[in-house]
Amino acid sequence: MKYQKIAFALAAFATLAAGPVEAKTRLTLANSLSADHPTSTALQQFADEVKERTNGEVTIRLYLNAVLGSEREVLEQLQNGAVDMTRVSAGNLENFDPIFKAFTLPYIFKSEDHFYRVMNGPVADEVYKATKDSGFVGLTFFDSGARSFYTVKTPINKPEDLSGLKIRVLNSNSSIRMVEMMGGTPTPMPYAEIYTALQMGVIDGAENNVTALTIGRHGEVAKFYSQDEHLRIPDFLVISNAAVKKLTDEQYAIVKEAAVHATESFRGIWDKAITDAKTEAENMGVTFVTPDQAPFREKVMPLLDEYRDDPDFGGLLNQILDTE
Repeated sequence: MKYQKIAFALAAFATLAAGPVEAKTRLTLANSLSADHPTSTALQQFADEVKERTNGEVTIRLYLNAVLGSEREVLEQLQNGAVDMTRVSAGNLENFDPIFKAFTLPYIFKSEDHFYRVMNGPVADEVYKATKDSGFVGLTFFDSGARSFYTVKTPINKPEDLSGLKIRVLNSNSSIRMVEMMGGTPTPMPYAEIYTALQMGVIDGAENNVTALTIGRHGEVAKFYSQDEHLRIPDFLVISNAAVKKLTDEQYAIVKEAAVHATESFRGIWDKAITDAKTEAENMGVTFVTPDQAPFREKVMPLLDEYRDDPDFGGLLNQILDTE
């Protein structure tokens, strides 16, 4: 009997000792983009770094191609604990905190370098915390590229060239007003319908980064890409509050550092992807023009001036605009 008690105690001790080894933390990360998208590449590097630096105690499984749902659907899953992390556009975060509306306004960033200076500063820290009461917080950001106009028949060299043209825009109030102020006719529609709409003449053009010409094959129909770069809407990598609680302080620190490293490596990956996409689009017969941005900025300046006093995000907007 005595030996049975000792054996039982040893077995219990062994079980307890094995506990930390068995209790590995497995996190899910949803991304609506394809496996070959630069963001997915950076996120895989993020997952690999977390696994290596935690000695396999924390692993992150990526779910790509929107297999877990749209960005908005995944954010809801994030809130109820079904998903731990996701990459999401600032535009879809507007529904959780109005501060993100600032990122959907035209020409708030002067250039790509200005974008990174702003997003690597206090602005990012502020927006990362903005959704904590909604059940998740930000870890890092990604550049989703500068959005410009592309058209079927004629290039856009000045705002007046948009007159009489139906331009597909994001279904957001600021995007609609932007095109109206520039003289065009904004036409919101789902991304999946753009190719056919261009082909059938339902719209005369659209606006997006250059990869829309190649990945979306829009360059087969739209032959002019005007690099006015009116919008640069960031993506964010967010993690649920519940997932944070699964991690030790040390593990969470590693996750945050790995996320920053992913953004650093992403910039080079993205720049190459844009260069390659431009070359591919030119081979498709697309002509690139680089108009003077000043007239476009001037047209939408009243919109920015209006929102500088917005009680929800005017402070953030002013901080971005005033950053050198």
